[in-house]
Amino acid sequence: MPARRSPARSLAALVLALSLAGCGLLPEVKDETEAWSAQKLYSEAKDNLESGNYERAVKLFESLESRYPYGNYAQQAQLEIAYAYYKDNSAALAIAACDRFIKLHPNHPSVDYAYYLKGLANFNEDLGLFGALIDQDMSERDPRAARESFESFKELTVRFPESKYTPDAIARMKYLVNALAQNEVHVARYYLKREAWVAAAGRAREVLKTYPEAPALEDALAIMIVAYDKLKLDDLRDDARRVLKLNFPNSRYHQKFEQADKAWYRFW
Repeated sequence: MPARRSPARSLAALVLALSLAGCGLLPEVKDETEAWSAQKLYSEAKDNLESGNYERAVKLFESLESRYPYGNYAQQAQLEIAYAYYKDNSAALAIAACDRFIKLHPNHPSVDYAYYLKGLANFNEDLGLFGALIDQDMSERDPRAARESFESFKELTVRFPESKYTPDAIARMKYLVNALAQNEVHVARYYLKREAWVAAAGRAREVLKTYPEAPALEDALAIMIVAYDKLKLDDLRDDARRVLKLNFPNSRYHQKFEQADKAWYRFW
C-alpha cells in the first residue's frame, strides 16, 4: 500500500511547481489570438456575439480595444461590448459600457444608439416593468429603473430627433409614463386601504402633477376624493370631483360617489 503524502510534503510540491512555472520551465498556454489583426478579432467577436456566446465575445472585443486602441474597430468594439452585456441580461454592465462610450465619444455618429441601448437596458419589456413579482405589494417595488430608462430615451429624442431609434424610444416613453403613473396609483391605493389618508392623497396628487395625461389619472382623482373626504377637506374633495367629471364624464366612480352611505373607500 503506497505511503500517504504528508500535508507538508504536498505543500512543498505545490510551491515547487509554482516556482517552476514562474521560471518558465513549465509550458505556457499560448493565446491563439495573439497575432490576430483588428479585423480578425472583430470578426471573431462578432460571430460569438451573434451565436449567443456573449462572454467570449466580450473578451475578444476587450482584446481588440486593448491591442488596437485607435481606430474605428476599437470604438465599435466598445458599443458591441455594451450590446453583449445587454443580451446577456447584465443591465448594470451594459449601462456602464454605454456611459463610457458616451463620455469618450460624445460626437460619434453612433452615440444615439448608445443612448437608446442605455434606455433598453433599464426597460424590461418581457416583464412589463411592473408585471413581474405578482405576489409582491406594489408599494415595495422600486420604479427607479423605469425612470432612468425614460430619461435615457428622452435625451435621445431631444438630442437626436432624426435618429432611426427615436420613434421606438417615443413609444417606449409613453408606455413608461403610463406604467409609472399606475405605480403611483397602486401605492396610493395601498395607503388608502390602510386608512393613511394623507399619504394616499399625496401619492395620488403626484400623478396629477407629474403624469397629467396618463390613463391612471382617473383612479388618482378617485383616490383623492376619498382621502380628502375622510380628512374632512371638503373644498379639496369637491375640486377633485369637478376635475373627475370634467375629464372623465363616463367614469365608473361617479355612481359610487353618489351613494348615500358615502363609504367610498370600500370599493377598493
